[in-house]
Amino acid sequence: MDTLSYKTISGNKATANTEWLVVDAEGQPLGRLASKVAQLVRGKHKTNYTPHANCGDIVVVVNAEKVTLSGNKWDQKKYIRHTGFPGGQREVLAKDLVVKHPIALVEKAVKGMLPKNTLGRELYRTNLHVFEGPEHKHEAQKPRTINLDEIK
Repeated sequence: MDTLSYKTISGNKATANTEWLVVDAEGQPLGRLASKVAQLVRGKHKTNYTPHANCGDIVVVVNAEKVTLSGNKWDQKKYIRHTGFPGGQREVLAKDLVVKHPIALVEKAVKGMLPKNTLGRELYRTNLHVFEGPEHKHEAQKPRTINLDEIK
């Protein structure tokens, strides 16, 4: 046989069948939630997954302030940043961060699980929307509610 009977299709942003998904974060462990959401945002659950293209779904996470952390992580987990000035290293505990900026825990966890390149920045900016509370502003897109316990 000289010819192939099939063609390998490489997906891209134009051919990706993107859909809107809603995930409820209430009572979910932060790391498990973030890994599953990152998988959905990246598009790894689809058959036309392409590593170098944005083929993922647009995920809306609601009730982000109600995620759980196990053990003593509320008191021990530190988020470290640097101001850029000498001696400018700052750290904040998870319990303080969730009081000041409730959606930051989920955003930081998912962003850390995306690629560290231009594709990862695009996925974070366009495919992830995190909201405090059960309401969100994307009802016009008719998002489908998804249960994270069904995703492996």
